[in-house]
Amino acid sequence: MPITKKTAKAPPKMPLKSPSQSLKPKMDMSKLITSDDIKKQQSERSAMRYLSGYQPHIVNQIQSLVDSNKLAEHFLQRYPKIHEIRTDKALYEMTIAIKNAHMRQSDPLAKVVFDEKINLSHHALGLHSYVNRRQGHKVKAKNEIRISSRLKHTPFELLQMVVVHELAHLREKEHNKAFYQLCTFMLADYHQLEFDMRVWLVAEEVGQSPY
Repeated sequence: MPITKKTAKAPPKMPLKSPSQSLKPKMDMSKLITSDDIKKQQSERSAMRYLSGYQPHIVNQIQSLVDSNKLAEHFLQRYPKIHEIRTDKALYEMTIAIKNAHMRQSDPLAKVVFDEKINLSHHALGLHSYVNRRQGHKVKAKNEIRISSRLKHTPFELLQMVVVHELAHLREKEHNKAFYQLCTFMLADYHQLEFDMRVWLVAEEVGQSPY
């Protein structure tokens, strides 16, 4: 029998969804964390981040020493003892001696001190700052260098490298080609010492401190 208006049945009503069954907004797939993201986060947290930028075979050599728990032994072969500079006065005298030998014409230094508030990291082993001090009606800018107190217990060569780094900032504010040329002018093996400092940071972070 043909379907007419009278005999045709209305479509069944769809049951109403409860609030708990309501449709959820679509997830933004761009915000999902992928395995590559996890690897990147792990890499950033890893102690080996201090060696980022170096050739993979060099990084692998240090990683192998870490895995075999021999990094401290390796480091002590290169640097068997720490320096004896313990006071701010001794640190200032050492810094001024380097400055007078290589950067006599640079701005004067008002203060060079050890600072316990500076945490160990590639970016904050030392700090160079301009401090404005009021003298009567005049405001004078003075240069200050602060070195992490943890560097009291390192080889002299590594402390010297950080001091040279901060002294170079008296003339070059950015880490550009001129900056590193000045560092190597004051300390010929600057780049090797910077690498060794990074290796020491790795050792500290993984619990294989040599000192």
